[in-house]
Amino acid sequence: MSWLAKMAGLAEVPVFVAFGEGAPADAASVLAKTPGLRVVETPRAAAVLLVVGTIPEALIPQLHRLHDQLPHPRASALWHSRNELPGATRIEEIAKISVLLRAIHRDLLVGSLKTEPDFLPDAPPNEWRGIGPHGQGGKGMMGGTPFGRPMAMTAADLRDGLELDAYTADFGPFLPMLPPGLVLTLTLQGDMIQNVAVAHPPFETQEQRGWVLLNLLGLPALAERMLRATNIGNATLKRLIRLSGARAAIPEGLGRTHDGSDVRTRFDLLTGTSEPIFTLHVQQTGLDDLLIGLEWHEAMLVLNSFDNASLRAICANTSVPEPDAMAGGMDHGVHAGHMS
Repeated sequence: MSWLAKMAGLAEVPVFVAFGEGAPADAASVLAKTPGLRVVETPRAAAVLLVVGTIPEALIPQLHRLHDQLPHPRASALWHSRNELPGATRIEEIAKISVLLRAIHRDLLVGSLKTEPDFLPDAPPNEWRGIGPHGQGGKGMMGGTPFGRPMAMTAADLRDGLELDAYTADFGPFLPMLPPGLVLTLTLQGDMIQNVAVAHPPFETQEQRGWVLLNLLGLPALAERMLRATNIGNATLKRLIRLSGARAAIPEGLGRTHDGSDVRTRFDLLTGTSEPIFTLHVQQTGLDDLLIGLEWHEAMLVLNSFDNASLRAICANTSVPEPDAMAGGMDHGVHAGHMS
């Protein structure tokens, strides 16, 4: 082993986490407290894919796509999972997770552990060769899937009716800013949501996502501190959250539901900075009521402001849009684990 490999082996292990069904509610907190690990927000920056919980069969293709986005050398590990991934290390005791993942990382770097091959064939997501006037997959000036990627089509903007490019894609189930398991089919114009459909609801969990809201508001240090705290009753943490002014950065009335609550009031509840003064009810409220017309960052705040049971109920209430409403029924792409 060279001295350079020894030095690299001492570094933190960059890990991308894919949460599945049955993942421990405190899994994110446990990983934040584990020494020697660095949870990253894109698989492109990871050396190890850690699957926590069980990914249902319907979402295995997305898991394979996620795995293949990790750069070489790479490895995968399973914790609390019934899935089978060729070559993956199964972690039985959480006390050993740091030791095991650091050993895997070191062995990858020195070459004693072979990198994992792709699960999927190296082929474009859409057939395009030989299609169109020049064989590039296009249909002239607009339309088609030129070079394997669907081209955005024009549609009227909700705000002023201007004809702008509309792009439809699936987002989830492993995007860190979305609740685990949630897959949304969104039509975007720029970063504004024009239409929404639920392709898969979030997994059932008791996880509290106040730390995600702090992260989305640009306060990663407070989010990390909240994850490492034993509970959200930490008085110092509450004071720091109030002093940060995070609440004031949330637009008043954003994501308001029939009970009168909005993202601000639900933020207070999730971060423990106020006592509950309302009873959340989401009857007859769907994601189409809450998200259409919002910009991307506003929509992410709304989605993460609900507890898991309420968000699952909202997903069930969401209307199924007409196929033509999703950007003319264009072939759409997939963003399973990162934005690109």
